[in-house]
Amino acid sequence: MRAWVSTAYGAAALLAASMCANAADGKTPASLTDALAVIQSHRFVDLTHAFAPGIPHWKGAPNETVKTLYTVEKDGFRINEYCHIGQWGTHVDPPAHFHDGLHTVDQIDPKDMLMPLVVIDVHDKAAKNPDYVLSVDDIHSWEQRHGRIPRGAFVAMRTDWAKRWPDDQALANKDAAGVFHYPGWSMPVLKLLYEERGITASGHETTDTDPGAATTKDDYSLESYILGTNHYQIELLSNLDQVPEAGALVWITFPKVENGSGFPARVIAVVP
Repeated sequence: MRAWVSTAYGAAALLAASMCANAADGKTPASLTDALAVIQSHRFVDLTHAFAPGIPHWKGAPNETVKTLYTVEKDGFRINEYCHIGQWGTHVDPPAHFHDGLHTVDQIDPKDMLMPLVVIDVHDKAAKNPDYVLSVDDIHSWEQRHGRIPRGAFVAMRTDWAKRWPDDQALANKDAAGVFHYPGWSMPVLKLLYEERGITASGHETTDTDPGAATTKDDYSLESYILGTNHYQIELLSNLDQVPEAGALVWITFPKVENGSGFPARVIAVVP
């Protein structure tokens, strides 16, 4: 067994194995309290950008507006009205974002919100080539170091594009001809991950799944593929440079919006 078991995920896996072993030999299985103690002994990293008016966003989205309706000074409490699209800030894209009849935000299974975290780190390649797209070789290289990507994982593409936040022009990286230049996924990688490895979801630091050269032409075929498999994704992740390639857990939350086509999300990693 590789280094995977020496990490936070490994600790959780060992705890699960211990529970099974104890049950088999008649001993009292470990409790959820024990599991919580294991998780809380590790470091938490917020992978979420705070959202506000003016933040970087998809080119077709209107800006957020915030209106204060009540104040502590006048009313004894404060209430703000927030008006923004579902795909605002670090957010969840459910399958229904692109495909009628597939899962909406409220239909995503809570069990699919806590997963092993796999980080495919290509930030050096993206620094040299802003149009870089993830390759199957990148996945195989990760697996050579850490073992097969676990079924049910959340796979994040690390490009360090989040370090350009909150400069919208820097994230879009548009040239004089109006072409966007930012990294993205590739269809061979996505098919490998979703169809062969059986991952639960994926995410990235940019505004789009597809690379900038494609979205300039309104080509969102890669995002459509992911959501068409009835899986969800997270966009505009942050702080992937603070988590390991393997061994962390990721906890993803978002409001239960009825028939929701997307909403801001909170993404937290539990790391060694």
